[in-house]
Amino acid sequence: MNTLRILLVGDLVGKTGRLLFARHIDEIRNSYRIDATIVNGENSSRGKGITPRVMEFFQEHNVDLVTSGNHIWDKRDILPYFEDHDDLLRPANYSDDCPGKGIGYFECKGFTVAVINVIGRVFMRQQVACPFKAAESLVNEASKKTPLILVDMHAETTAEKLGLGYFLEGKVSGVVGTHTHVQTNDARVLPGGTAYITDLGMGGSLNSMIGVKKDAPLHNFLTQMPVRHEVDTEPPYVLSGVVIEIDTETGKAHSIETIYKIDTEDLGI
Repeated sequence: MNTLRILLVGDLVGKTGRLLFARHIDEIRNSYRIDATIVNGENSSRGKGITPRVMEFFQEHNVDLVTSGNHIWDKRDILPYFEDHDDLLRPANYSDDCPGKGIGYFECKGFTVAVINVIGRVFMRQQVACPFKAAESLVNEASKKTPLILVDMHAETTAEKLGLGYFLEGKVSGVVGTHTHVQTNDARVLPGGTAYITDLGMGGSLNSMIGVKKDAPLHNFLTQMPVRHEVDTEPPYVLSGVVIEIDTETGKAHSIETIYKIDTEDLGI
């Protein structure tokens, strides 16, 4: 029986998240026998958005594919990147007029892996198409090429993420949630053979507010006045995600294992 072990890392927040990833990725790959790496990078440039330079960082660290979410357009210089590259996804249920695609493929040990990226609608500001229908359409497309299909559902609520997990159960290898930056304690393989977790978590400062310094969001909660968030750089840090082991013939997940690494050594930012 052949299997692939795929690492999926939660939202990396700014330079803190990137340096933390760079510090630990080789150790994680060796310890968990990782075959491929997928990262959510929508917050990887100064806490909001992503740039071509950050994509070069991911390429240098052998990331196979980068997913995103509601901040994908926050750095405008990423727009031309989509014309010549297919290693960065934007949510598939954005308008077809938007740059980029919501599905991507990469080769791993002679097998094709498909990754689908969708964004939720509940409590999200974007006016987007149905993530369930968008995901279903792309799963039908991907299944003609490979049984190895992973989905990043970038959404606010547990119910919407779990709903997509059940909706795609038995049709994909895994559904993982991103966006809330706090790893959930519900990682499991659903009865149909689909690995699931409500949120992968993040890479960033642990004692922050989802990766940013606390003062600004606390001021916003107290006053409702607009604030400017600043990426927290102080230790301790957390880097979290999951490893999904998948049968290459059936596309079914054999296991899902969480990674939650605490690092107390200053990154020197």
